[in-house]
Amino acid sequence: MDPERARSAARSAALQAAEDLFYARGIQAVGMDEIRSASGVPLKRMYALFPSKSALVRACLEARDTRWRAQLAAYVDSRPGPPRERVLAVFDWLYSWFSEPGFRGCAFTNSFGEIGATDSSVADIARLHKDAFRAYVTGLVVSAGQPEDSAPAYVLLAEGAIVTAALSGTPEPAHQARRAAARLLADPAVT
Repeated sequence: MDPERARSAARSAALQAAEDLFYARGIQAVGMDEIRSASGVPLKRMYALFPSKSALVRACLEARDTRWRAQLAAYVDSRPGPPRERVLAVFDWLYSWFSEPGFRGCAFTNSFGEIGATDSSVADIARLHKDAFRAYVTGLVVSAGQPEDSAPAYVLLAEGAIVTAALSGTPEPAHQARRAAARLLADPAVT
């Protein structure tokens, strides 16, 4: 295998192992030796790819952000019907995500809560992720003919559903938030 492909494969393996472990157990509970063991990437190679645990955490969050937002957008884009249905599709996708084995809530909120106060770069990535989600939902709400200033209500419904689903261990908060969003779509004056 050529050196660049080997480097890329090692990077992917380390990122996947770290992301899985961080999400399941928390960032501070997982050491670099554990990531090395789970990924099969030698520690020296791991530190050549990621000079610090913080760099690895940032890379994991950046990769997760790209993947998470792409999956959400692909799901919403695949939904037929009027723009109103695209807003509601966000909550349908959340239900699907909440139903995945090992769902532990939002990795960005978890990371921010765990180390955001001591690692401003993690806090920045978490904020960027939330800003991008807010902008995405705002675009859907506006394209559904709703006032832009009503968009924060939909974002809060989604964010609240994420936290509640993680704490309750059931995907049902997505359905509850969807019903509330449908009521808002029917009467945006409520917001």
